[in-house]
Parts: sequence; C-alpha cells; structure tokens
Amino acid sequence: MADQLIEVVEPADNVATALRDVEAGETVTVAVGDAERTIEMNDDVEFGHKLALEPIPEGETVTKYGKSIGNASTDIEAGDWVHVHNVDSNYGRGDLADDQNQAQAAHE
Repeated sequence: MADQLIEVVEPADNVATALRDVEAGETVTVAVGDAERTIEMNDDVEFGHKLALEPIPEGETVTKYGKSIGNASTDIEAGDWVHVHNVDSNYGRGDLADDQNQAQAAHE
C-alpha cells in the first residue's frame, strides 16, 4: 500500500515530496498515477524535501508538478535526496547571487 505522506503530483514526475521525515535504509511505496513504486531510500529526506523516484542521469531534467524544476548536476539514483547539492535549479540560487544581483533584484 502506498505511503500517503510521500506525494507525487503528476505521473510524469521523477521526484516525490516527503510529507514526513524518511530515513536512509527505509523502503517506501509511492503512488505514481495509477501505479505504485517501491524504493529503498539511500539518504535521509526531511519533511518537505524531494526524493528521486527513478535514476536521473547528470544533465537530465528533474520534473515536479509535471514541469522541469532543474537539471541533475550529478547522477541521482532512485531513493536519493534531491536538493541543491545535486540539482541546478531553473529558479536560480539566491545563496549564490553576488551583492550586485541581490541589490538589483530587491530594487525591481
């Protein structure tokens, strides 16, 4: 039976959102459309963070909400924590912006 606290928005998504803390070594079953996927977790994933449903090779699109949210910056395996350490976001990284860009964005 699928874990109701691991959410996949669109069947085309290759990541899910953990609505609870998930521990490395735990096996989870996730509903993906009308199907289910069983995944052994490689990493701890905190509430609100993403986990990979399938392998995502470096450079490939990371899909959530049926849309691209970025590209894998390294190979990601099913069960990996998906976050800024392995995804180049489409939305930019404010923590990497220099002072000039931050000031311009704040001004706009």
